[in-house]
Amino acid sequence: MLLDLKPMLRGEITRLPIDFRIEPEAPVGVELTGDAHIEGEITNQGGYMRLSATVALPYRGVCARCLDELEAEFDMPFERTVVTEGTLTEEQEEDNVDEYVILQNGMLDIDDAVREALILSFPMRLICREDCPGLCPKCGKPLRDGACGCTTKEIDPRWAVLASLRFDEDESGSDADKSDS
Repeated sequence: MLLDLKPMLRGEITRLPIDFRIEPEAPVGVELTGDAHIEGEITNQGGYMRLSATVALPYRGVCARCLDELEAEFDMPFERTVVTEGTLTEEQEEDNVDEYVILQNGMLDIDDAVREALILSFPMRLICREDCPGLCPKCGKPLRDGACGCTTKEIDPRWAVLASLRFDEDESGSDADKSDS
C-alpha cells in the first residue's frame, strides 16, 4: 500500500494513522488463516519521521513438542525511521536496512519491508503453550495426559556390557588378600 506523506512533508499534519492489510508469504509448515494486519502511525517531530506499528498475522500449524494442531496469532512490533530518498549514503542504507524505510516522491511503500520482517521474525518452531511437556520419547504418549509408565532411567550404552558381569567374592581378589596376611 502506498502512503501519501506529502501533507506531512509540507508541515500540514504531524501524525498519520495507518491501518491496512497485506498478503504475506507463508513460512514453511504454516498455513496462514488471514492477511497480515498493520496498524499504527507515522509521526513527524521537527523533521524526524517515525513509523510505529504492530503487525498481526493469524496462522495455523503443528506444535513442535506435542504435535497437536494449533491456531494462533503472531504479533510483531514494526518500527522504522522514515527518510527521504537521497538522505542516506549507500553504506548507511546497506548497514542499517532494518532501521529505515525510504520515502520516494512523497510516497511510502512499506509492504516489502513488513513482509521481510515477518519472514525473519516468525518463530522457527511453533509451540502450543510455553509449558507444553511434549511426547514421551519411548512410547509417544502426550505427557500432558500424565505419566506414561515408561522407565526414565537410562543406562549409558558404553557401560551396558559391564552390567552383565558378576563377580563372586572368591573371584574378586579376596583370596589374594588372605595370602598376604
